[in-house]
Amino acid sequence: MYLHLGGGYIVNEKDIVGIFDIENTSVSRITKEFLSLSSKHKRVVNCSYEMPKSFIVCLDGELSETVYISQLACSTLLKRNRKGLNAGISADTENDREAVKH
Repeated sequence: MYLHLGGGYIVNEKDIVGIFDIENTSVSRITKEFLSLSSKHKRVVNCSYEMPKSFIVCLDGELSETVYISQLACSTLLKRNRKGLNAGISADTENDREAVKH
């Protein structure tokens, strides 16, 4: 399943390490350093130039992270994620039922 982060950016849910509220977590010195280093190494993608509300950390194939800055709130992203998971579960359940019938 995929998660739409806003601004036309979509990531594979399997690659997501975490979804973080930018206002609450950027108070921490460690988080500030992480975001600063990610930006320095050109690993930050701004999904929109609107006021950022969250950042999403994803691992790519080389086990290096990409940080997506999104204008969407964490709660919105988590709801989208749950809807996708529930849709996947429903589809899998239907497929299992069909397999049992045959």
